[in-house]
Amino acid sequence: MSTLVADTRNVFQREMSLVLRDPFSMIFSLVQPLVFLALFGPLLAGSVDPAAINGASPLQWFLPGVIVMICLFGTSTTGANLLFEITMGSYERVLAAPLHRSSILIGKALKELAPLVVQAALVTLVSIPFGFKLYPIHVLAGLLLLGVFGVGMGAFSNALAIASRKREWMFWAVQQSLLFPLLILSGMMLPLEAGPEWIQVLGKFNPLTYIVDAERALFSGTFNDPSIGWAVLAAMITCAAGLWVGVKQVARSTT
Repeated sequence: MSTLVADTRNVFQREMSLVLRDPFSMIFSLVQPLVFLALFGPLLAGSVDPAAINGASPLQWFLPGVIVMICLFGTSTTGANLLFEITMGSYERVLAAPLHRSSILIGKALKELAPLVVQAALVTLVSIPFGFKLYPIHVLAGLLLLGVFGVGMGAFSNALAIASRKREWMFWAVQQSLLFPLLILSGMMLPLEAGPEWIQVLGKFNPLTYIVDAERALFSGTFNDPSIGWAVLAAMITCAAGLWVGVKQVARSTT
């Protein structure tokens, strides 16, 4: 375990050094969620039932969905960076290093999560003057939950990139085909209760639904909501399954 942690740290430091060399991308990644919140927040606030948020600001309901969306978009596209590395030949040099295969996937996923945590913190702080009530411990717990889920999503994305390394178009076709149904059926932007019954049934089979519900509960300042337990289970299963599939794909790519 200590070797796995050390290898993950080394991969993470390598990946982050590439990010820090391009400060413009970091600045742009911080501005983007603010623009999204400013434009979509006023439009979607009227669709939230005040009773569902106990009369609190609509941001209390809407902001967690935005943060989950940032995490989903960031981690699901991490495979695109891996495809670029495969094309340039740097991925083969990483495989030649004496590293745990799991550490490669975890380190790359954490590299995508690190800017997302900064984005989430910035969006949360900016929302406070507009009525959002901050519960620091609960927000940290929510970000930790997203981290576990994001590692799994990042591993799935990297596994897809390796599987489609000879047909890059296939990565984007599969990623886009799965991303938006997951997003819509999670109630991330609009409550599923407003939709037909068949959409609500499909939403129950979407692991992201439980993550979104738990984030809203945590950002509202409670640890007692049953959705949090289901979200922890969904995040752990996603993380374990993603790493298992990812390690299998890495092993196949070396044979």
